[in-house]
Amino acid sequence: MPIAEVNVTAGISKVNYFVTGSGPGLVLLHGTGATGQGNWGPLIDALGDRFTIVAPDLPGSGDTRDPGGPLTVQDLVAHVVAAARHAGLDRFHLVGHSLGAVVAVATAGRHPDMVRSLTAHAGWIRADPQMVFQFELWKRLALTDPAALARLLLLTAMGKDTLRTWGPAEFGQAAAAFTGLLEGAGEGVARQAEANTTLDISEFLPGVTAPTLIVASGDDRIVPPRHQHELADRIPHARLLRVPGGHGLPAENPALLTAKITEFLDQTDARVPGRAPS
Repeated sequence: MPIAEVNVTAGISKVNYFVTGSGPGLVLLHGTGATGQGNWGPLIDALGDRFTIVAPDLPGSGDTRDPGGPLTVQDLVAHVVAAARHAGLDRFHLVGHSLGAVVAVATAGRHPDMVRSLTAHAGWIRADPQMVFQFELWKRLALTDPAALARLLLLTAMGKDTLRTWGPAEFGQAAAAFTGLLEGAGEGVARQAEANTTLDISEFLPGVTAPTLIVASGDDRIVPPRHQHELADRIPHARLLRVPGGHGLPAENPALLTAKITEFLDQTDARVPGRAPS
């Protein structure tokens, strides 16, 4: 996959990103411990024939290599912009989940001329004490016991209705899959979990000018819906959409999230004079 170089606080970072498709630009940002392609596989499959899709790996994930140290808002945004420009995108739709939603909002506020539309699922402005306590536990477990972290994530990221339908086989298979993703990635997950506790995007909210959809999962126990309500209240012209499910909606119900994102992209394109929805 392509690599884009970018200057960051501590030196040079090499941003690995996935790119596919053709048409208008669509940049996808992943959550903690995931990768761009891994987090957004169903959406990529659904829209790859309509958009040039770029899905970067944020520092700490995949094959992106940065100088290390704390992750700042400015550096994370720089990675997104570098990948988009390296792929030939001057303007693009932007979609983010969890940590990726935080970075997406900051990117839209810092570079409003580049962002055609913004969709943020399970985002927040600044972590509250409960979230900080939680993310610090993630950090400890990522470095010491990825299997325990995988089980914790299953119990908190999936919606209660999903968990209620699972039997021993489903829990075992999901735990094994999560553990496999986390093993060997402890340091990167820990860095991103630490960033979750410190990032504050308040200053970027007034700068968001793109049509914005804030998506809140009604059963989100990792980033409770009040945080998405606050985002929608403080971003000019943002619309809030509540959907069923948990924090891990991209894995729990990818069809629902894909449908809502696609609908919003179509509505955004329809607002452009002389352009019909793709």
